[in-house]
Amino acid sequence: MIFPLKKIKFSFKQILKNYQLYLLIMPTFLYFIIFKYIPMYGVLMAFEDYVPSRGIIGSPWVGLRHFVNFFNSFNFWDLIKNTVYLSVFQLIITFPFPIIIALMLNELTNEKIKKTIQTIIYAPYFISTVVLVGMMYVFLSPSSGIVNKIIEAISGNTIDFFSAPEWFRPLYIISSLWQGTGFGTVIYMAALASVDPQLHEAAIVDGASKLKRIFVIDLPAIMPVIIIQLILAVGNIMNVGFEKTFLMQTPLNLDVSEIIQTYVYKAGLLQAQYSFSTAVGLFNAVINFILLITVNALVKKISETSLW
Repeated sequence: MIFPLKKIKFSFKQILKNYQLYLLIMPTFLYFIIFKYIPMYGVLMAFEDYVPSRGIIGSPWVGLRHFVNFFNSFNFWDLIKNTVYLSVFQLIITFPFPIIIALMLNELTNEKIKKTIQTIIYAPYFISTVVLVGMMYVFLSPSSGIVNKIIEAISGNTIDFFSAPEWFRPLYIISSLWQGTGFGTVIYMAALASVDPQLHEAAIVDGASKLKRIFVIDLPAIMPVIIIQLILAVGNIMNVGFEKTFLMQTPLNLDVSEIIQTYVYKAGLLQAQYSFSTAVGLFNAVINFILLITVNALVKKISETSLW
């Protein structure tokens, strides 16, 4: 018992000695405690029949009944399929693009052209999701949209993109690619900036081509960043963007656009099934957590990079 007390005293002295650093981190620490951890007691609603007048503590407990109801619901597999399809295809298509573009930009020697391209592809990141979907509605309108004008001039027909279920996923992924590629490129460009130029100079002297230098020097240098980004993306794979999906959703494309997040919103806020929607949301979060732990463990086994 003596050793732990000494250790605590020692730690307290260390805190006093470096109190400026602890004061610096205190706002962030308090933010996470107040806004991220304290509200987590709300997940208790998933295990009870929540009655607003009785509160979370006073509502009757029902165990796992809401989870069982969700698993047995007629649209359970459709929700899982739509969510996973959208997440996986988005990850496969959008993840490599920032890496490829960052590697290409890194080879450009003209700084003005490089910065211009960076600005152009980064700008869409600042457009809000509401504005983005609004632009899509304008450009893809079957009556006045420029895209349909071109299609009509070529084929004589028009396409109602937001009413056709087969167009929902391509539109969602392409818009994500357009909006998010610039931000990802900045991250990989920052990682490439740390590569020692002498490695490239030595490779050039040895006769290595640009492609060879990319595979031998650049890619291994940014591989830890790629792995971290991949782990975070996979750990968040069940969290498809609610806002854009909901805005792009129409009654005619509901078969492919209804995902877990939109279902939680409709069940919880529109139908006042607070406990049921909390159970569905908690199920989604647990799947994400399991995926994050699993992928991190797998990556840790095959490489030296991991989140922890």
